[in-house]
Amino acid sequence: MKFTYHLKEKSQKNMARLGEFTYNGKVYQTPMFMPVGTNATVKTLSPEELKEIGCGIILANTYHLWLRPGEDIVKNAGGLHKFMNYDGPILTDSGGFQVFSLAKPKDITEEGVHFKNFENGDSLFLTPEKSIQIQMTLGSDLVMSFDECVKWPSTREYIEKSVERTLRWAKRGKEAFTSDDQMLFGIVQGGEYEDLRRKCALELVKMDFDGYSIGGTSVGEDKKTMYKMVTYATKNLPEDKIRYLMGVGDPIDLIENVMRGIDIFDCVSPTRLARHGHAYTWRGKINLKNSKYKDDFTKIDDHCDCYACKHYTKAYIRHLITASETFGARLLSIHNIYFLTKLMEKIRENIATDTLEEFRDEFIKNYYGDGYEYK
Repeated sequence: MKFTYHLKEKSQKNMARLGEFTYNGKVYQTPMFMPVGTNATVKTLSPEELKEIGCGIILANTYHLWLRPGEDIVKNAGGLHKFMNYDGPILTDSGGFQVFSLAKPKDITEEGVHFKNFENGDSLFLTPEKSIQIQMTLGSDLVMSFDECVKWPSTREYIEKSVERTLRWAKRGKEAFTSDDQMLFGIVQGGEYEDLRRKCALELVKMDFDGYSIGGTSVGEDKKTMYKMVTYATKNLPEDKIRYLMGVGDPIDLIENVMRGIDIFDCVSPTRLARHGHAYTWRGKINLKNSKYKDDFTKIDDHCDCYACKHYTKAYIRHLITASETFGARLLSIHNIYFLTKLMEKIRENIATDTLEEFRDEFIKNYYGDGYEYK
């Protein structure tokens, strides 16, 4: 197998972990943030820029690549790595989140999910086996089980049934998984119910997956509820397997969920925010569309040395964004991904000294200001 994970160190104060994984002979450190490349590209950025920023794993989306260009075209190109010219590790999600955002409850059956192609309205049907087959054909390194991502809030009765279905689908997907050089993850669901999260986690552990994901968060719940969901899952997962929290990328959520035992994260937020003129800074998020930046000839963040901050000013980037020039979105995407990469680096440094809680408190003070409350 090309990908191996090793847990190096744990905090004495919380559930934070330092780990590393080896991929094709290169070692990467966790906790880590993973940029999202939905259509086999992180929007506006090249693979070379991602590597220069210091990114490790990046994501591609099974659902979108299945529809366009199709998994067989990717395979014929030599697999996802060659198709997109990225020689680092790639994770593919199962397509479940996109499917369930398009499907109605009545379309979810024991066999799979019926839904409409978002582009042309064609009827589609995705099963656990089909999702795994597509991901094996794409040739990613980390493969996700097909699960049901339940909206929040949902009734306990529905979530109970959904967890049972997710577990049956996980078993079917594992039986369909025949690759020797990919890792397969089980996904813990269960909503905000501790006993359901525990049951789902423990049943997945019995199936012995290569890694474990926590799903069904960042779907509308408040932060305290999210943190509970994560804790309910991670405390029932094995320590020697890598843990992935899906779709979470707000800076404070990265810190808090590392403290709850998460190793890797993904989110579209850094590039999505960039396209709308927003930038992370160590003093909080700013909106460069604001008129006060019109003649601000300083860099985005005094404490940043990314490409954008080294070469361009807020005024220039604001001009690009307001003029709908793609270069503005590129520069802010570089900056935002660099910021989260550096944040994870600082998180790792503070786990090593067991000062992550102090770092969190200082980060909140600087980023959000006094009186911040989790919402």
